[in-house]
Amino acid sequence: MKFEARAGNINEVKCDAVIVNLFSGTGKPGDAVAAIDRKLAGLVSGLIKSGEIKGRLLDLHVIHTLGKLPARLVVIAGSGKQEEFNLDKLRNVTAESVRALKKHNCKTAATIIPGGGAAGLTPAGCAQAIIEGSLLGAYQYTKHRTKQDDEHDIDLLLLVEQDSSKIKQLEGGIEKGRIVAGAVNLARDMVNEPANHMTPVHMAKIAGEVAAANGLKLTVLGREQMEKEKMGALLGVAQGTSQPPKFIVLSYRGDPSKKDTLGFVGKGLTFDSGGISLKPSEHLSDMKGDMAGGAAVIAAMGAVARLKLKINVTAIIPATENLPGGRALKPGDVLKASNGKTIEVVNTDAEGRLILADALAYAVRQGISPLIDLATLTGACHVALGDTYAGLFTNNQALVDKVVKAGNECGENLWQLPLPDEYKESNKSDIADIKNSGGRYGGAITAALFLQEFVAETPWVHIDIAGPFMTDKTKGLSVKGATGFGVRTLIKLASDLSQKKGGRE
Repeated sequence: MKFEARAGNINEVKCDAVIVNLFSGTGKPGDAVAAIDRKLAGLVSGLIKSGEIKGRLLDLHVIHTLGKLPARLVVIAGSGKQEEFNLDKLRNVTAESVRALKKHNCKTAATIIPGGGAAGLTPAGCAQAIIEGSLLGAYQYTKHRTKQDDEHDIDLLLLVEQDSSKIKQLEGGIEKGRIVAGAVNLARDMVNEPANHMTPVHMAKIAGEVAAANGLKLTVLGREQMEKEKMGALLGVAQGTSQPPKFIVLSYRGDPSKKDTLGFVGKGLTFDSGGISLKPSEHLSDMKGDMAGGAAVIAAMGAVARLKLKINVTAIIPATENLPGGRALKPGDVLKASNGKTIEVVNTDAEGRLILADALAYAVRQGISPLIDLATLTGACHVALGDTYAGLFTNNQALVDKVVKAGNECGENLWQLPLPDEYKESNKSDIADIKNSGGRYGGAITAALFLQEFVAETPWVHIDIAGPFMTDKTKGLSVKGATGFGVRTLIKLASDLSQKKGGRE
């Protein structure tokens, strides 16, 4: 899909369809809708008066213009209450509109740059949100289909603004939106890919492609190098599979004058059967997505580089499968992580924290700080927060506040959960320093407390994305399957920190 900012009036643009926003409860349409209504001899206002069009958020009405406008169709996009309108609603409204137009075989479309009096909306921000909504809403994963859908993707979307002085701002927002949405869709592709195609080796290959395309430094450790690094926790999980594990490191130096380096750590379980502690068969196929944290981290790194952010960032992705092979880790085994801590494995399905333990300890040894880890870690977090919120845990409140702010601004829902010292008792082992599961109750918390053992005093935030990494329905930005959750938050956080002295406050 191509995008272009153009000065002019939306009711004069020649294209297949135009999209205009209608707010609810205002009593009258905005300027763009009113102008189109006049061209259509009061058709829109009549539908509003009759109650057929209410402007409720994500309610769409497609109207045929019958030659009264240069455009063949008009989409009246319900945008909710004017005072509550924000960039996230704009993303979702645009996504729904673009999908609707695909069904009408539209190849070209135009949309207004809505403001509606909502505070804080800038032309660049709106343009970025529109592009993100368009590309994320139109996303499909069809790689393995032999027959494609008949629906035609929109080839060109025009962003129409009456004030020509704002075009440069719109163009900047368009470019940023392309980069961010492209990164999210890369992560979606990686998570949607079947596990027989997305192996640790293939994950490292994609990291290499991202590195080559964006000037990143790539280091990939194999089994022998992991042994030299004494990564016993990661290697323990990798025992049961014939697929070789990979420890992937991507580095971006956007501010070579500074040593400070922001760290992203992503869980890379390319398939998780649970190991000897085998998972139930229901929804087991979704466990191809247990590398969603790693996919998000790789994709975000490409965007950080393309945006040329003035900050240093290193991403670390421990990648392996967790299978019940003849050499697989057994309940009761004891492993030693690379920071010297011994771990009693009481549940082989609590493997994500094991591979992250070695990744976090590696980051600490490299002096990377602060650290943000992203992982589909616990079903307990999914139970606690549902499908659309990720859980956050931290040893540094100032840092987690920045992460929450970034998530809020880009439309990803984050909710901080406690990290109480008294819960550490659940992770105590009788035969080792720590055990890898604290039991059923407070499972998301005890898992985070386990990870905390490997970050020392480094400022750290753990994001558990077990709930929102995948969705079973298409609505707004979300398309059934992988969501790419976390990519936009990581990019926004890096962008925010890059504007601080040395990348940090």
